[in-house]
Amino acid sequence: MKDQSMAGYLDNAATSYPKPASVYQAVQYALQQVGGSPGRGSHRRAREASAILERVRGKVAGLFGISRTERVLFTKNATESINIVLKGWVRPGDRVVVSGMEHNAVIRPLRMLAQERVAVDIVPCESNGQLDVDALKASLTRPARLMVLAHASNVNGALQPVEEVAGICTDHAVPLLLDAAQTGGIQPIAVERLNLGMLACSGHKALLGPPGVGILYIREDLSVKSLIEGGTGSLSEEELQPEFCPDRYESGTPNLPGIAGLGAGIDFILEQGMSSIRRHELSLAQELETALRELSGIKVYGPGVRGSSSVSFTLEGINPADLGYLLDQGFDIAVRTGLHCAPLAHRTLGTFPEGTVRVSPGFFTQPEEIGQLLSALETLISRRL
Repeated sequence: MKDQSMAGYLDNAATSYPKPASVYQAVQYALQQVGGSPGRGSHRRAREASAILERVRGKVAGLFGISRTERVLFTKNATESINIVLKGWVRPGDRVVVSGMEHNAVIRPLRMLAQERVAVDIVPCESNGQLDVDALKASLTRPARLMVLAHASNVNGALQPVEEVAGICTDHAVPLLLDAAQTGGIQPIAVERLNLGMLACSGHKALLGPPGVGILYIREDLSVKSLIEGGTGSLSEEELQPEFCPDRYESGTPNLPGIAGLGAGIDFILEQGMSSIRRHELSLAQELETALRELSGIKVYGPGVRGSSSVSFTLEGINPADLGYLLDQGFDIAVRTGLHCAPLAHRTLGTFPEGTVRVSPGFFTQPEEIGQLLSALETLISRRL
């Protein structure tokens, strides 16, 4: 049971909280007991740091079905991972295909690239967030450099048919970049079986790690330019960046405490069972969505197929930001409001420009906390009547 001081946190789609105790312990151990930098020296602490980093790299590879661990790259978040791909793979004059549910982590760098004559085609989604697969097939009849797809929406949890999309992209020889920020850790993802071109994932959401760590996978046959160059701890006599992975993309001192915490988060997921975690989170989301539909004045923006715990709704006559403030100040309930850095998704759902209130239970969320939210909403609704 979660400590009562932690009750009321329903913003796990932004950052999961609390973390398993083992995650805090792993971070503390890396800081207090190891202290060294991976690949920066031959002393004991540096060797132990390197061992931790490579162990976690192997855990990530195992979780996502990646046979070559060196293809697992550590970044600072999913946004950096996406930027590496977009700015290192897409060239002037290329065309990139995206869904109508993408996050600003995809849209903003593409708008910058549009200044370099990169064309961006948005494949429409249904009003519940589900991708129009026929429209995707039609779009890919023309040459494209890349397809980008958010596996599940950070706004309403809509799960996209990744196996079907991956097959379509393979048939058209278009690499697929899967944004798994919302699904890594709760949805099974077999990178090599799906023949994904790239995978981007954050470590601090469903993977239960601390902030400051992201994951990037790049398929071996795809030569993506590095975003930054610098010290790697390898080939230090050379002034040119190493071409081999992971060093090509991992310049500078890595976030060892964060990576160690990520490894502990993955261990926890494997111990609990991903399917068990998924059932818990999605059942809470479904129960909440059902109950919200019974409340006066509330509109729920549910997905066609649910892939994460994000539940979005609005209350008639009150701005989502104001409702979130009332829940926080009056009931100590933390939710996310507004556009969730995904205005394109909100245009698809019909909630632009005010956005929604987003509730996202996590593994440590208890049913009583959902009940507390519903009770608080009932109270606020009664005050308005």
